[in-house]
Amino acid sequence: MISVDGLTVEFGGTTLFSDVSFVINEKDRIALMGKNGAGKSTLLKILAGVRAASKGKISAPKECVIAYLPQHLMTEDGRTVFEETAQAFAHLHRMEAEIELLNKELETRTDYESDSYMELIEKVSALSEKFYTIDATNYEEDVEKALLGLGFSREDFNKPTSDFSGGWRMRIELAKLLLQKPDVLLLDEPTNHLDIESIQWLEDFLINSAKAVIVISHDRKFVDNITTRTIEVTMGRIYDYKVNYSKYLELRQDRRIQQQKAFEEQQKFIAETKEFIERFKGTYSKTLQVQSRVKMLEKLEILEVDEEDTSALRLKFPPSPRSGNYPVIMDAVGKSYGDQLVFRNASLTIERGDKVAFVGKNGEGKSTLVKCIMKEIDHDGTLTLGHNIQIGYFAQNQASLLDENLTVFQTIDDVAKGDIRNKIRDLLGAFMFGGEESTKKVKVLSGGERTRLAMIKLLLEPVNLLILDEPTNHLDLKTKDILKQALVDFDGTLIVVSHDRDFLDGLVTKVYEFGNKKVTEHLSGIYEFLEKKKMDSLRELEKK
Repeated sequence: MISVDGLTVEFGGTTLFSDVSFVINEKDRIALMGKNGAGKSTLLKILAGVRAASKGKISAPKECVIAYLPQHLMTEDGRTVFEETAQAFAHLHRMEAEIELLNKELETRTDYESDSYMELIEKVSALSEKFYTIDATNYEEDVEKALLGLGFSREDFNKPTSDFSGGWRMRIELAKLLLQKPDVLLLDEPTNHLDIESIQWLEDFLINSAKAVIVISHDRKFVDNITTRTIEVTMGRIYDYKVNYSKYLELRQDRRIQQQKAFEEQQKFIAETKEFIERFKGTYSKTLQVQSRVKMLEKLEILEVDEEDTSALRLKFPPSPRSGNYPVIMDAVGKSYGDQLVFRNASLTIERGDKVAFVGKNGEGKSTLVKCIMKEIDHDGTLTLGHNIQIGYFAQNQASLLDENLTVFQTIDDVAKGDIRNKIRDLLGAFMFGGEESTKKVKVLSGGERTRLAMIKLLLEPVNLLILDEPTNHLDLKTKDILKQALVDFDGTLIVVSHDRDFLDGLVTKVYEFGNKKVTEHLSGIYEFLEKKKMDSLRELEKK
């Protein structure tokens, strides 16, 4: 359907990738993989036509519709949520208006035999045929389904888009793209602003209703569930696997082992050849053999082993100062903003060493309750923090609070105290800010890099209650695994707000579910909770 031929991208004197070719077929669901900075988002932008390649071309059929959801977008205000989402069908309204205009022109014309009259009839026929093949009769119902699936309530439909945060506007944009039923859907980190239920709805939609999909995502479970093909971008080239992410990891490991073996054999051959040349270069009878081997070495293409991402974080939180037995106790805690009730009667006890998840739809009060614990906002009921509680807090907007004019090194140097000051370089290296990376200004860092830098700041203080609000947004899979392992090893108490099922699996043993204006405790891990939720939903359907 779409063919990519000999794509090369160069900027700033470096080649991001060269001579890349592949084909996107009609029902392909492709995961674009590779470490941060490998060029995944750039490749997506070129496919979307918002950026040009240095060389090469992309060919697509004339009628092919490509829809693109970037990581960050600028949305317009001035419409309600429903009106903005219905813009997905604006092209149909334009087409309908054009047909009406052409029909009116036909009514007034009398030159029935002329060529231009015939051309007009052909144009109206072709346009009408195209218009009536698109089933948009129930477009309002389709808009409603998409908005409800992505977590909006019916009350939200008539609110202006300006009332909503960036994450919710991203959902409006995603709904618009899905409703256009494009031939190719390009999604850059679509799950970053979605809760668990919306992610599951999106998975179902992509599997059952979408045509071709290319996605960049750091949500392993999401990628595994929806994709059937993995294209890895590494060291300026691509590898194309006709399998999902988990299977690709196995095949990539096999590929590296084979490459390593071939590389070592070639290095051994080169060493032996050089030794032969050195030994016999002055021997007359061996002159031809020596010359032939010199030429052979000159022409030899040196094999490469694909880089293993060895920049793994060796991450350990400082030992926790001992806290009281019950770091957080709540009794009938509630929060309202004017007439709007967020939740009520939240009564829960978090014991020392507990690792708990706050989950539920966005807007149900997860971050609000975190702010109550942090004493950032007032609330109803009683909320008591235990003896000697020292809180480390990572908010969703933590990365945006960094001073853009400081370098990476200065950012950490400003907060480091005591002995750790001598180890700043080691710490930065562990977080992939080694060497020249540490001299970069914060303003040029990507979202993932800023999140990592904000995480380092959190690591510098010894704390015994860690509260993390969506810590994995913008973190790549490798970094996420290492953060998760550090949290498993953390000897304090952990509250994590997250929609990332894979990240929470094996990390938390208690789940607090936010929904219907209340907070419900589930004494289980995330997957037992999700299984139970599906059962609950079925029972609710039976009741109806």
